[in-house]
Amino acid sequence: MFFKENLKMAFDSIFANKMRSFLTMLGIIIGITAVIAILSVGNGAANQLTQTFSDLGSTSITLSAEDETGSQEMITNEDIQLLKETIPEIEYISSDNQTRSELSSDFETRTAVAWYGTPDIQFTNQSMDATVIHGRYFNQNEYDDMKNVTVISEDTARALFNDRTDVVGEMIRLDVNREQLNLQIVGVVAGAFEDLQGTFDLSQMPVMLAVPHTTMSQLSSIPSNINSLTIQVETTDDIEPISNQAVRLLEIRHNSVGENNYTAYNMLQALDQVNNVLSLFINFIAAVAAIALLVGGIGVMNIMLVSVTERTREIGTRKALGATTRTILVQFLMESVILSLIGGIIGLMFGILLANGIASVLGITPDITLGAVGLVILFSSAVGIFFGIYPARKAARLDPIESLRYE
Repeated sequence: MFFKENLKMAFDSIFANKMRSFLTMLGIIIGITAVIAILSVGNGAANQLTQTFSDLGSTSITLSAEDETGSQEMITNEDIQLLKETIPEIEYISSDNQTRSELSSDFETRTAVAWYGTPDIQFTNQSMDATVIHGRYFNQNEYDDMKNVTVISEDTARALFNDRTDVVGEMIRLDVNREQLNLQIVGVVAGAFEDLQGTFDLSQMPVMLAVPHTTMSQLSSIPSNINSLTIQVETTDDIEPISNQAVRLLEIRHNSVGENNYTAYNMLQALDQVNNVLSLFINFIAAVAAIALLVGGIGVMNIMLVSVTERTREIGTRKALGATTRTILVQFLMESVILSLIGGIIGLMFGILLANGIASVLGITPDITLGAVGLVILFSSAVGIFFGIYPARKAARLDPIESLRYE
């Protein structure tokens, strides 16, 4: 009974002074709007970043030999074979080396990026599509026998062969540091620039090809040994144990246990680092925005103190008619909580609208969670309670005789 009466009186008091009540809530509205927008857009950006890292290869491991090591610590083809045979969880393994070059056909010469590795480079290389549309990829026998074969992208085929794509069997010439390799095309993969948006000159884009590392090592400028490998595993759960096992095997094989000549790095480590930095930044900005909530809470306290002063005779009358100190305390405390809650709900709606607006401009999807909504409601209530206690206690402790005399 008393609760319903106090609730009704609280709403009557708030709506009797609409403008004053709105201005009181404004600080809370601004604070909640800013916090919700920042958290939603920040979490959305983090989710998109996670997806981007996943697309880049969240199950990939980069295994490197330190630059200062001697040739005996470099990774060899025998090491690659050992790793693949010893660790069954490894799906694909290849060096992902590249070099700038010139690529020529009988019709055209273009600047090129030549990627070279094992046949598994089809799956470990993120720059060239793995989808073969003509022919096939070079195989292990061609890799072992140092055959002069290559796989080119669809863009490369169009650029070098007058817009033709089915060019399997054609010959091209690769020029690297004034050394040449004549290569036979055995396969064509999907183009690298098919999904690019906007208007740009394809003639200015480098063409791409993949060549066996053993074939490329015929050139004096390309070392036969390898300083970096990309390993593709089945699941993210395999990353840590396989990374440790691969490093251990190489150290044992090259008699360098404890010398830290080999390191394994994966996208999950990079993602963790980026997410930590992003979370710190988001939380810092949200904390700065939350200062507006403190200002809003002070505004609630201020207006409640004014309300207590204005309604001194009302308080005295209610006490004279039997209202207890607890009843008066609850009445004013409820009024401050309702003010904060209404401000929080309005701020939540504006925050969602603002988050969607910012996200649409940035091209991301905002992440508005139920946890964030619940936190807004809880925090708004806490602000109302914290900043409403003093005015409510002051009202509850007024002497009824003195209150009735107040002019």
